[in-house]
This record gives sequence, structure tokens and C-alpha cells, in this order.
Amino acid sequence: MSIIEKKLNDRSNSTCELCGNPHDLKVYNVAPNTIESLEKSILACTTCINQIENPETTDANHWHCLSDSMWNEHLPVQIVSWRMLTRLKKNDLLDMMYLDEEALEWAKATGEDNDDEGKIVHKDSNGNILQDGDSVVLIKDLDVKGANFTAKRGAAVHNIKLVWDNAEQIEGRVEGQHIVILTQYVKKTK
Repeated sequence: MSIIEKKLNDRSNSTCELCGNPHDLKVYNVAPNTIESLEKSILACTTCINQIENPETTDANHWHCLSDSMWNEHLPVQIVSWRMLTRLKKNDLLDMMYLDEEALEWAKATGEDNDDEGKIVHKDSNGNILQDGDSVVLIKDLDVKGANFTAKRGAAVHNIKLVWDNAEQIEGRVEGQHIVILTQYVKKTK
């Protein structure tokens, strides 16, 4: 268990900071943050994390807990609560929340407040929706500009990061190099 995970367990009394579930807990880095930290991460159950990362699986009944978690004293919990309330279009609860300008900018960083029209959606070569943290496989040999190597077909890229302003690009590590990859050349793995 990492130091951050231990501190998050202490902070949350070893329960999901969103729904209170005491099982299957993981550190969840609140996007666009990718590094575990007490100030930018929460402790969440796999059910919450799966629904946060896969909007099409969102079960509104599971998220009744937001009426409590939105009042959590820790900013990352408030940010995720705001995003989920926005996704669920719970304007009555959103109207009660207050986030300062900097926090609201962080909350909107994933585009959760945008209507589906015009929202940037990253899709792999098969049309599967990609999320931060997904794993993909290259479907074609790719010459990596400026790095003097070829990323081989079949190479796995774990823990990808979406380029938020370009639906056709993701970032990841291949052969120890951090590179930008076009989504048309990857296939999402389960």
C-alpha cells in the first residue's frame, strides 16, 4: 500500500469517498491529474470508478450518494461529485454547490459540463470510446518522429492519457518513450 493510499484510507475511514462502500477500494486520480497525491486523488470503489470512466454505464440509482459526497470537505471529492451531478443533470443539487473559480476550472477540465454535441470523444479504430487510464494495442507499425525507433504493431500501451482538445490523439509510453499516438492506430483492450 502506497503512502498516499494509506493517507486516503485514513481520511475516508477505509470507505469510498463517494458512496461509502468499504470494498474494492482504489486510489483514483482526479483528471486531468495523473499522479497520486492527497490533494488531487480520492479513494473510490471499483463501481464508482467504472461509472466515472465509462459514462455509458452510469447507473443514476447508484449516485444518490452524491447528495452527501458533494459536501465533503476535501476538494477532489467535491470535483468528482460536481462532475457526476453535471452528467446526471441534477441541477437542483448543483445549484447548492459552491466551487471557487480555480476549483470550477478543474471540475470542467474533462468537459463534463458540455452538452454531448460538440463534446470531444476519443474512439479507437473499432469505434470503442477511450478513457484516461485505458490500455490499448497498436494495430500498425508506427515510425516515431524525433525518437529514432518504430513502435511495433501489437505493442501494448498502458494507462493512456487523452489529449483533451484533440479527439484523434492520445498520449502513452512505448519502449520507455512518452509519445503522442493517433487513435486510428490503436485498439482498446479489456
